[in-house]
Amino acid sequence: MSSPRTLTSVLRVVLAAVVVGAILIVGLVTPVRNQVIRLMGGVPAGAAAAPSEKHEGGAGDEGHAGHDHGHAGHAEENSIELSEQARKSIGLLEGAVAVSTFHRTVTIPGMVVERPGRSRYAAIASMTGFLTKILVTVGETVVPDQPLFEIRLTHEELVQSQADLLRTAAELDVVRREIARLEGIGPEGLIATKVILERKYELQKLEAVRLAQHQALLLHGLTEEQVNAIVTTRTLLGSITVRAPSTAAINGGSGTLIVAELSVERGQHVTAGDTLATLVDHGTLLIEGDAFEQDMAALTEAAAEGKPITAVIEVSAKQTKQVEGLRIAYVADRVTPDSRTLRFFVTLPNDLIGDPRTEGESSFVTWRYKPGQRMQLQVPVEEWPDRIVLPADAVAQDSVENYVFRANGDHFDRATVHVEHRDPQWVVIANDGTLFPGDRIAMSAAQQLHLALKNKAGGGIDPHAGHNH
Repeated sequence: MSSPRTLTSVLRVVLAAVVVGAILIVGLVTPVRNQVIRLMGGVPAGAAAAPSEKHEGGAGDEGHAGHDHGHAGHAEENSIELSEQARKSIGLLEGAVAVSTFHRTVTIPGMVVERPGRSRYAAIASMTGFLTKILVTVGETVVPDQPLFEIRLTHEELVQSQADLLRTAAELDVVRREIARLEGIGPEGLIATKVILERKYELQKLEAVRLAQHQALLLHGLTEEQVNAIVTTRTLLGSITVRAPSTAAINGGSGTLIVAELSVERGQHVTAGDTLATLVDHGTLLIEGDAFEQDMAALTEAAAEGKPITAVIEVSAKQTKQVEGLRIAYVADRVTPDSRTLRFFVTLPNDLIGDPRTEGESSFVTWRYKPGQRMQLQVPVEEWPDRIVLPADAVAQDSVENYVFRANGDHFDRATVHVEHRDPQWVVIANDGTLFPGDRIAMSAAQQLHLALKNKAGGGIDPHAGHNH
């Protein structure tokens, strides 16, 4: 028989083997159990609970805690991962946060109009007659002094004025020849000297008459060259040419005139003063704005201090263009009774698009801005220094909450921000420590990211079940 000591040793070995086996079994089963618990949304026994999400942005994210995906503070329900294809599909753009001064503005509707007394020119018939030639067409570009129309003259007064000028010119020639003949006789008698003096007095009178007739024809609309040609050729002028305004008459315009309207037909009888065509110069236009009563103070201050005005033009349904650095030309001196608005006008320099297009001898151009075009005028009101200014598409809005998406590797983490001001183009974020200068965020498509994150949360077990975001 075995001794008691030997039996005790065997029992100890068996017990040790049982304990070791139990430990091995627990070590193998526990990871599987914990994985099952995690899949069910619970917290494995002995694991530290994840920190709760901060819904208010601020300086609480010390050291950018949570910026690194997988580090402490990262909440899966506030993070979304995008593929390269998804980024391109929503037009996602990234940018760095910066602190700047925001110029708060009020937006006032406006419309492009012509400059009264500067943009339009009327080509008129200076004399009565029949229109024999129309040398331009609607939309054609003309230059100063370019011929526009030809009129065959039928006005009796004009014909008579030309005939009187010719008669006076002929009489002047006769008197000059007579004086030359008498002076050639020599001072042989007092009679010759007296006759010469009488002829010289007569010459002076005829020259005065000729000068008056010359000026009368100029007033009728003939040019200096045309009147001189009548005297030189001894031929009455049967037709006249109506020309575009000269450079001096354009009065500071661009010099590019376009035929906007033709008011006559070829062969038509016209009288002096009739409008033949309307020419326009759109090198400089105005934007007419209608300010509401609550904006009058800001508008008056902007006009007095010469503050820059920005015009916003809608290029397409999703794209706008800004024209900056404009100035208010003048403000109306009264409020419109019906609409109770105050009209004001902003100077809008214009420019041509592309090169002139030619068809035969005609040339056509296209101005960038056109009368009747709608715009939005942004009038500065005040300055807000030390603010984070982001594009409107960089901030998502959900009820009373506003979010931005901070880039975190291949993920974007949603952060709640305090919005101080929002307009169709910009959002002003308080510089309270939620975002830091240099942070990379989504500068566009924030609303799409927010909706995708909500869909992601609704697709699985909500770890915040019962909590309404």
